[in-house]
Amino acid sequence: MNTSADLSVRRAAPADAAALAELRLAFRSSLGDAVEPRSDFLARCVRWMELRLAEQTCWRAWVLEADAVPVGNIWLQLVEKLPNPVLEREVHGYVTNLFVRDAHRGKGGGSLLLGALLSECESSGVDSAFLWPTPQSTPLYERHGFVVADAVMLRAL
Repeated sequence: MNTSADLSVRRAAPADAAALAELRLAFRSSLGDAVEPRSDFLARCVRWMELRLAEQTCWRAWVLEADAVPVGNIWLQLVEKLPNPVLEREVHGYVTNLFVRDAHRGKGGGSLLLGALLSECESSGVDSAFLWPTPQSTPLYERHGFVVADAVMLRAL
C-alpha cells in the first residue's frame, strides 16, 4: 500500500464496486448532464465493476483512501497486441478514470494512484500506456513521463 500524508492507495477488489461506482458517477457527471437515473447507473456500474475486478480479467483498479474512505481511483485495462516476431512487448495499457474528490486534490493522491498503476504496467510487461487526459489532468500525466503523441489516429463513431 502506498501512502502520502493521510492518503493511501490499494488495489481495488470486487467488494469496492459500490464505492468505485459512486466515484465514477461523481467524475463523469461533473463533465456533463447525466442521461440515466442515478440508481439505474449505479446498479449497472456496480455489476460491471464487480465482474471486471474479479481475478484474471484484463482490468485493474486502485482506490485512494483518506481515513479508510474511498476518495479517488484509477483504472487500467491491459490490451493484448498481436504476437510480434521482433523485440517488442505485446501488451498496451489503457489508463482511464483517474479521479480524486475535490476536497482531497493537491495532496499527492493523483501521483499515488498513477504511481501504483505504472508499477503494475512495468510488472505486467506493458509496452506503452495511453490515455485521453482532461486539461486539468495533463500536468499530472506530464510529471509522470507521458507526452502528447501524434502517431495515433482516431475516428469517432
